[in-house]
Amino acid sequence: MGNLTYLKNLYLLSKDSHKGQNGKLLIIGGSHLFHSASLWSLKVASRIVDLVHYSSVEENNKIVQKLKEEFRDGIVVPRAEIESYIEEDDCILIGPGMVRTETSNAKAQSASWRTNPQLKSQSLKDIEKIGDEGVQTYYLTKYLLLKYPKKKWVIDAGALQMMEPEWIPENAILTPHHREFELLKSKIQNSNFKPNPKFKFQNKQIEEQVKMFAKEYKCVVLLKGEKDIVASKDQLEIIEGGNSGMTKGGTGDVLAGLVAALYCKNDAFTSAVAASIINKKAGEDVYQKMGFWFNASDLADQIPQTMKSLLGIYV
Repeated sequence: MGNLTYLKNLYLLSKDSHKGQNGKLLIIGGSHLFHSASLWSLKVASRIVDLVHYSSVEENNKIVQKLKEEFRDGIVVPRAEIESYIEEDDCILIGPGMVRTETSNAKAQSASWRTNPQLKSQSLKDIEKIGDEGVQTYYLTKYLLLKYPKKKWVIDAGALQMMEPEWIPENAILTPHHREFELLKSKIQNSNFKPNPKFKFQNKQIEEQVKMFAKEYKCVVLLKGEKDIVASKDQLEIIEGGNSGMTKGGTGDVLAGLVAALYCKNDAFTSAVAASIINKKAGEDVYQKMGFWFNASDLADQIPQTMKSLLGIYV
């Protein structure tokens, strides 16, 4: 399952704490194409931290407003107002449900887009005017990561796929699956930003590749798979468990929300390892009830029960 010491080290709610002291999280995600992804992240995070601020396209914001009875401590934030919440909140999760396509990725990196006068001011209002949502993902991710490098970031899905490695803030947590990690490696090779000449992936085991990446970019990488690999510049953990029911769409968004919620009050490496352990155990627990026939919502519902089981001895 993994090193359970990381669970013991997790921040636990104090009996005399007040609202907001147990974590405030901002989730930036969703698109007109993908509605549910960021909602799964929101669902699991709302069980862990005191406040979840949620910002998406207007259509998704309206969906969350309708779910207000479930997310009583959640606040829907228009994209134009997210900077004040970035300043306020402990951690920001960006990417679940945000669009990325090959076409829009090429557009975003083209000279015509980079030199577009409309984008020179790099304001949120200018970015919102971009019609192509994939290109919008590119510029929104770039704008926020470069402007707020000292914040705690969890970078997932669309934002992870569209970003350039040189934007990665120190101590950010990246949550790629194997194809996304391959994409990150290819971007390093094709980038004008050249890392250490010794930074070469050839003939290296995947665990070593992940650790090399984490060390070079001073971040934490949680590589998702049959066994999760979590690496920082000087630590490496491999977490086994789970089952093939966890290959279903949305389970990665549940994990991203869990990672970000824990990162609000814990260090990056502990948050990533603990989230992986909890997530895989939750997958095993829900399998005991439903077999392989569960979905991301079932997994999200199981997370609090599994946390109670795993963390109960420390409360």
